[in-house]
Amino acid sequence: MATQILQTKLYRPVKLGNFVERPRLIDKLNGGLDRRLTLVSAPAGFGKTTLICDWLDNTDRAGAWLSLDRQDNDLSQFLHF
Repeated sequence: MATQILQTKLYRPVKLGNFVERPRLIDKLNGGLDRRLTLVSAPAGFGKTTLICDWLDNTDRAGAWLSLDRQDNDLSQFLHF
């Protein structure tokens, strides 16, 4: 049975106008472009999504977005997509 992914999980959240710019963290993300993977980790509410949205808005690199929830904790389903 084919599993469908919700289309809403593929759309990047809209960056709000009242965000805190974080140039040091943007520089760190840019510095990791030659690596295979960069992990952004922080507690809830620390601005991870806002940081990544800001970074993607200001880079010429292509980006993709996939929002995951607790219910998405199935590796075989994740690898299927």
